[in-house]
Amino acid sequence: MKPGEQQTNDFMELIKQNERLIHKVCNLYIVNNREDYKDLYQEIILQTWIAFPKFQNAAKVSTWLYRIALNTAISYKRSNKTGFTEIPFDDSFMLVADITHDSNDEYLLLWELIRQLPQLEKALVLLYLENNSYEEIAAIMGLTVTNIGTRLGRIKEKLRKQAQRIPIN
Repeated sequence: MKPGEQQTNDFMELIKQNERLIHKVCNLYIVNNREDYKDLYQEIILQTWIAFPKFQNAAKVSTWLYRIALNTAISYKRSNKTGFTEIPFDDSFMLVADITHDSNDEYLLLWELIRQLPQLEKALVLLYLENNSYEEIAAIMGLTVTNIGTRLGRIKEKLRKQAQRIPIN
């Protein structure tokens, strides 16, 4: 095996094992535009590749990768805000990996409300819904555990109030 070949193989394995995580981040930040979705996915892969040689297993792989993916998504969304072309929503494009819930109105409403949150809040909710502990979320987001708890409490209340305003048929 050539010197750089092992690093490439290790990287490809890391991406393969965490592809679901990357798709979840992309799906949360890019909803209706397939090209933007693909671009964001590729940008996350690129940023991960750039950071990969420096990864020293000091943190869990998922913590490290979430941090890269979320920072890349937030930066991508900010830099491309005016260039987004909205394509009508197509249920077949909903790529939230491993959704096992029925596509009931309440569940779809919740995801739509989450997508409308500001960038940081969106990231916090995604990490929370992925069953990360407050400690893990704090490590990924660079916030204190207390701050995570406070923010999540406020976000839950905000989502609850927004959901109450929308009638479900």
